[in-house]
Amino acid sequence: MAKVRIFNKEQEKIIKTLKQYVPIVDRVHGNNHPEFHEVRRIFETLETKINSSDSEELNLKDEFIKLREVTSNYTIPKDVCESYEAVYVMLAQLDEAYESAVKKE
Repeated sequence: MAKVRIFNKEQEKIIKTLKQYVPIVDRVHGNNHPEFHEVRRIFETLETKINSSDSEELNLKDEFIKLREVTSNYTIPKDVCESYEAVYVMLAQLDEAYESAVKKE
């Protein structure tokens, strides 16, 4: 897959926002929702790959598959705050953007 702009400016803003939200949500909700520790780890891997990819390839497929599994396809738990909900919504948006970019290749 050629490294075309996989994430546009709007999605890059989402990544920046997630970078702020994910650690906080993990700290606040991690005890009651231990799966979020895994969400944080996967997101950090995604972010590292995005930031360090100097090659022509940016393969995030495995990370998004894992996120879908851990989050039950980004299903928002009933007992969480708006920030937790926002994280899942933003991750789902990135997943969709990535899948769309891959399909265009």
